[in-house]
Amino acid sequence: MKNELEKTEKFPSRIQKHIIPEHEGDVVYECISCGETFSIDQFLYTCPACSSLLRLNDRDFKLLKKIPGPVWHEIFDYRKMLNTEALKGVFLFKELLFPTVPLQDIIYLGEGHTPVVRSNRDLSRYIGMEFFVKNDGLNPSASFKDRGMATAVSFINFSIRTRGLKEVLGICASTGDTSAAAALYLSYLDRNIVKSVVLLPQGKVTPQQLSQPLGSGATVVEIPGVFDDCMRVVEELAERYQVCLLNSKNPVRIMGQKSYAYEIAQQLDYRTRDLVVVVPVGNAGNVTAVMEGFLDLYRLEIIPDLPFILAVQSRHANPVAVWRSTGQYSPMKVKPSVAQAAMIGDPVSFPKVRKLVDEHFNELFMTVEVEEQEIIEGMLRANSHGHVVCTQGGESIAGLRKAVLQGIVKKNQTVVVDSTSHQLKFSNFQDMYFKNAYPEEYEIKSREIYVNKPVQLEACSETIAGFLKLKEKQGA
Repeated sequence: MKNELEKTEKFPSRIQKHIIPEHEGDVVYECISCGETFSIDQFLYTCPACSSLLRLNDRDFKLLKKIPGPVWHEIFDYRKMLNTEALKGVFLFKELLFPTVPLQDIIYLGEGHTPVVRSNRDLSRYIGMEFFVKNDGLNPSASFKDRGMATAVSFINFSIRTRGLKEVLGICASTGDTSAAAALYLSYLDRNIVKSVVLLPQGKVTPQQLSQPLGSGATVVEIPGVFDDCMRVVEELAERYQVCLLNSKNPVRIMGQKSYAYEIAQQLDYRTRDLVVVVPVGNAGNVTAVMEGFLDLYRLEIIPDLPFILAVQSRHANPVAVWRSTGQYSPMKVKPSVAQAAMIGDPVSFPKVRKLVDEHFNELFMTVEVEEQEIIEGMLRANSHGHVVCTQGGESIAGLRKAVLQGIVKKNQTVVVDSTSHQLKFSNFQDMYFKNAYPEEYEIKSREIYVNKPVQLEACSETIAGFLKLKEKQGA
């Protein structure tokens, strides 16, 4: 730390005392319905008074307003020059994220600060405009879930030290990515104290995703049904037993995921006027976090405007889209979807989405429904043009294309598309498309334009050259 303090002496004097975060805040659980508050000296997920969802509220947030927005720009930008591990990930924005957790308890595994990649000319032409992909598949467990796990598991680490906990059971329900992130981050802590358990819907998680929690040493339980069935079981466990729930129902998870919004703002030099952020809905935790994150920045005058949020859902799992178009919300029974992480019929964070839209994003929030065919082909087309997006990223790209065609998104706007995880986690869906092997319920048929297969040729340069010439001629 001595070297870091010496380094800060070379920074502008107006930011020197802020580079190493000092704001600890007064963070409490706050019910989004009745407004009751509760100490964070416990693991809570729903309000003990009325059973509604909780959020984390820093009651000293107003103190951060003493620093002007442009100065915050400098603080965050200069802080990236430090070599302090705890500030290298999502806790770069510690004052906004979770100020109560001290630097010594922060777990950093390389998460956050994923690149924003510009679409190339051909892909832009297909979509109808130029846009950017924020590739969260480049996080440690290859998905955006690492953002929330960094805060949740750091909070567990903090709680073990300050509360003297001798045994902690971390548990989550998952369609794949949450389990991978939870198992990875929990495995970094003392195994004599922390145990990791994940519940997965049997047969509905890709082999790649299943391998991740197993490789991290978690106890993996597969149960019949879909994600909603797994979530019901872990919610019951969290209500009856002393466990740490690591799904996005846990408000500590949402805190880390807000870093996605902070990073976009920083990567765009804090210019958010005419910004559109495209997000797949899934369990609604991420879209909640994105809106809350931008709201934090707006309240501190770090950004001039709130962005427009385009939330995308498959027609096979679209309760939020139905709510937005009809005004009525009701859980639904989902159909199979290639966007597995979004195949959720009753998003647990929907009440938070509704509250944020009603209070802050009413005209800045819209949903788009897409077909399964559009999702898989959105992924394939994007990846054939220099990206590594997952099926949920394909869902977002398909949603953007539809929004451009419908005039919802204008060509003069800046668009950032959320690709939530890495292409390789969903290579089986690509393989099924290339083989035209989708079960009927997916409603997907292969089209030759997207199919790519290996070719077997003899080890002869003339044969290979002849084949390539023929292929070029056929392409012309």
